[in-house]
Amino acid sequence: MFSRKVVGLISVFTIILAASLAVSAQGKPGDGSETQRLDVMSDKLERMRRSLEGVASALKAEAKDDTSKDIKSPESFYARAMGMAEEAKRLSKDVNNLSGKVERGDQHEKSDVDSLEQAVAELQARVEKFQSETAEARALPDTPVGKPREKKKKKKFLGIFGKGGNDEYEDLIGSVSPGRDKELFIVATREVRKKNYDVGRLLYQTIISTYPDSPYLPMSKLAVADSFFLEGSSSNLIQAIASYQDWLTFFPTHPLSDRVVLKIAEAEMRQIGLPDRDATRAKRAEIKLKALIGQYPNSTILDEAKKRLEEVQDNLGLHNLYIANYYYNQSVDQKKGGLKGAQSRYREIIDKYPEFCFMDEVLFKLAVTYQLEEETDQAARYFQRIVSDYPNSEYVKKATEQLQLIGATIPSANPERTRIEPCAQPGFFSNFKNQLFGIYPMTIDDSGVLISDHFDKGKFELIDQIIENQGELNSNQIPKALTTVISDRSAQANAAPVTATPK
Repeated sequence: MFSRKVVGLISVFTIILAASLAVSAQGKPGDGSETQRLDVMSDKLERMRRSLEGVASALKAEAKDDTSKDIKSPESFYARAMGMAEEAKRLSKDVNNLSGKVERGDQHEKSDVDSLEQAVAELQARVEKFQSETAEARALPDTPVGKPREKKKKKKFLGIFGKGGNDEYEDLIGSVSPGRDKELFIVATREVRKKNYDVGRLLYQTIISTYPDSPYLPMSKLAVADSFFLEGSSSNLIQAIASYQDWLTFFPTHPLSDRVVLKIAEAEMRQIGLPDRDATRAKRAEIKLKALIGQYPNSTILDEAKKRLEEVQDNLGLHNLYIANYYYNQSVDQKKGGLKGAQSRYREIIDKYPEFCFMDEVLFKLAVTYQLEEETDQAARYFQRIVSDYPNSEYVKKATEQLQLIGATIPSANPERTRIEPCAQPGFFSNFKNQLFGIYPMTIDDSGVLISDHFDKGKFELIDQIIENQGELNSNQIPKALTTVISDRSAQANAAPVTATPK
């Protein structure tokens, strides 16, 4: 079982590290396009505003029952909460104005985005510190957990949903009481499963900010990351990566850490475009997958990581192949030079991506460049590799002809390679769809680490086990396969009863 001592350490460092955590949660400075970065800022500011207004509402309600509390004082917790909420609104307005300029293509300074990003990170640090400081002031002497809660009428739930209805969660967010962390965790999970991701994140974040000693804190941080991954927009994926990475910083040896590394890689993979586009995301995914394979050699999901690494490296290999072929066509077909550029890219593919799907094409074209430079020994070496290692390739016949012209030995096919078929080409409609939407097909599990993408109440998931274990998780309760599902209750219920056979 994951040690409670780790949770205790978290509580000691929560306030000290608030500023650094806020910056890390924003993601790497400049990560993503300007539009994506502004979307991330807008989302963070909206959550801060809602959280602060929830705290202020609870403090105001307490002041009505206790006349000794002066909420009108500028130094009161209530005034500070409302002041930071107003600051979040002002920053949101600045973000929206700059977003409009970016969308219209109006002139603006790139440093404006950096400045706003820094301002949001600084505000988030102050908000997290404030929520920790005010937890005691918002504490209730008697816990209402398990008791019917009075439902208050309000125009909107913290400004999220439409008019009217009951503000079911105001007390959950605003006040603090023993056992409420579990209730928050259960309700947050329910909301994420209903795809009310922003509500779920707000409730999980309340545990993180207000209950630093809670056994639910580690899994709340991980559930926040899952919620971003499940929502899945570009800005959500950027925040998912930052949140997963933040979780790994605190819990690098947790039994789920290998799955978290895989989720970071998959969040990058979901942003990978066609091979002729920017390769930054593919390179980041490759780094994470290699780290998983190297750091977790006994992981039960090692085969899944290797499969994804092969697909990512095929994308990177194609990226290099397209550039190499451009130089190849310039030098071989159009006689305009660029031979060395083609050679360096082809060699890079051979060195970095030995399992590249189109290696036969790489070897053939590299051999041709050496022929043009009259380096026949080098050319023969690559032609021979095609004949021996890729016997089913369309380039075998051409390579054999060139070897005969050079007068080099024609090798026999490697028996171990005779079953390797040429890479399958996508059909017309698949290729059209991929080109239209900029999709490069990859193996990606759409579920998070704890929560599945499609909730089935008949299935018992990791997050259900965490609730049952009061916030903790045994390593032997983690499925061996890459899934969030521990057991299928519906399958067990529908199983035919076993009857004894009479002797």
